[in-house]
Amino acid sequence: MRVHQKSIKITLMQEENKHPVMSENQEPYFFKPVPLVERLGIHPILFAFISLGIIFVLYQIIGGVLSLLLFGMKPTQENLTGYRLITGIGQIVFIFIPTMFLVRAATFEPKIFLRLSKPSIKPVLVSVIAVISLEQVLQVFLAFQEKIPFPREVRQLMEQFKEMFDELYKYLLSSSTTLELIFVVIIIAVIPSLTEELLFRGLIQRSFERTTNPMRAAVVTGIIFGAYHFNPFSFIPLIAIGIFLGILTARTGSIWTSVIAHFVNNFLACLAVYFHLDDDYVGFGEAGSMSNGMLLFVFWFFGLIFIISVLYLFKITAAKSTPAKPATTSPSDNSRSIDE
Repeated sequence: MRVHQKSIKITLMQEENKHPVMSENQEPYFFKPVPLVERLGIHPILFAFISLGIIFVLYQIIGGVLSLLLFGMKPTQENLTGYRLITGIGQIVFIFIPTMFLVRAATFEPKIFLRLSKPSIKPVLVSVIAVISLEQVLQVFLAFQEKIPFPREVRQLMEQFKEMFDELYKYLLSSSTTLELIFVVIIIAVIPSLTEELLFRGLIQRSFERTTNPMRAAVVTGIIFGAYHFNPFSFIPLIAIGIFLGILTARTGSIWTSVIAHFVNNFLACLAVYFHLDDDYVGFGEAGSMSNGMLLFVFWFFGLIFIISVLYLFKITAAKSTPAKPATTSPSDNSRSIDE
């Protein structure tokens, strides 16, 4: 008889779990699992910086040490292919995969959290025009930056570091055949545009959006994006690009818009090296050989295109200017979901 009573209790418990619990006002709700980050009570901003720290250790330190052990301080013509390959693999292993694990710790709905919805064609085309014009504006900015009268000792030190960065940059991007160009584009444009956007415009910016508005989150993420590249000579341009990519994601409601814009920016850099264009090349020639007046003309010409593109982008994405709340909810909301 006791066994029979026990089986009845178990059956009743199983039946109860199949139905929603009724609240005091008779509204049914279901208990939902809570993501790890919320179970541990980690603040979204703290989680963002913890994530950045993890990726920094994995990619910059562990990946950097492995690269140093395998190829030395800088690549040579003999090991260039291997250096490029390890660069691409490092971004996948030390950025992409950890980012996906961290996203999973933050939400059970990564597709919504990362804004993986398909973007509309028009915002994508406008974004491409905007990022191309912004890149030209930033090239002019770098040209004026070169004209800043630093003390001779500081100038010499800066030139040494800049030469080192430029040499590594050209090594990675240089190609002499179409097949090699395709390989370079995959390593320099395809992989970084995906991995970096999922990390910065996905995980980091989305985490900041839980405590502030999307535009402010885009600005903060853009600043972190610029600092994360460890290139002091392009720090401000990288911040500008990072902020713009964050705004693209927030306004269009799709991270693929910023992925495409990021790809276009890097792809044009690959093409520039392939066609032996100078680092300071802008739409009307080499910035270094232009007068200040001509540089200002180029700056305002492409700057106007950029401003018009951004204003038009804001107009056609007005309905998406307030993105949906990230997929994870607050602990108080996770206990139940109203069945409407």
